Amino acid sequence: MRRLLREPLLHFVLIGALLFGLYGLLPSAGPATVASKQIRLSQGEIAQLALLYQSQWRRPPAPQELQRMVEHKVQQEILYREALAMGLDKDDEIVKRRMAQKMQFLAEDLAAAREPSAAELKGWFEKNRAQFAQPPRLSLRHLYFATDRRGERARDDAQQALAKLSGQPVDAKAAGSLADAFMFQNTYRDRTPEYLAKEFGAPFALAVARLAPGSWQGPVESGFGWHLVFVDTVIPGRVPAFEEIESEVRTAWLGEQKAKAWDKAYQDLRAKYTVLLPMPPDSTSAPPKSAKASMP
Repeated sequence: MRRLLREPLLHFVLIGALLFGLYGLLPSAGPATVASKQIRLSQGEIAQLALLYQSQWRRPPAPQELQRMVEHKVQQEILYREALAMGLDKDDEIVKRRMAQKMQFLAEDLAAAREPSAAELKGWFEKNRAQFAQPPRLSLRHLYFATDRRGERARDDAQQALAKLSGQPVDAKAAGSLADAFMFQNTYRDRTPEYLAKEFGAPFALAVARLAPGSWQGPVESGFGWHLVFVDTVIPGRVPAFEEIESEVRTAWLGEQKAKAWDKAYQDLRAKYTVLLPMPPDSTSAPPKSAKASMP
């Protein structure tokens, strides 16, 4: 036995076994380390790159072009991993904003996954009919009397021109010679009161919406001066039938479902956190309060 214990070979085997055992106790860095340095692209990802190229250039990519796209994707992945390893994602507002946005998209996608039944969609439309109301639309011609040229006479001149145009059609030859040149259009076709308000001002649009079609009327004041207006046609506002705008109703319904899903998801997440707010500038003694306020 003493002779056996003195054998160098036995010493080598025992030391090897001890080292092997110690190595087994160390954290494994084998597969995980190798995997972290591996970038594997699937056939689906490469096909997606080719499809993206074809949608943009209307032809499939050449082998060299596809190779460049693959290398660009590899480069992006390498730089992304190295940036994470360096901690470049920490305290970066752009990264925070993008990650928060992706969380919101995930919450909204849950709502988008459900398709409403026809009855459900129509019932929702009936409760939200006002949302789809179409405003009235007017077609008109106007004559412009500029206050910056005529001063206080502008309204009186418009009144006198109206007397001359009494009973005249919208295209009366004398109409143009009575008024000043207008910087925009003299005739507006199929326009909403909202459009006219942006063009002439809200008081003008409201006044014109009350005019009966078929004759010269006024004077009507705008932000530019005074006008005589001939309303040719008026298409009353209305709410279209569900069948006319079913696709628009579905889009609006989906938007509402996404908003509700996101709000609920945020409220659930918000309840997990305690937010410590700083003391108001004028307070020196009150300690910071924890806040679990809901999203406004």
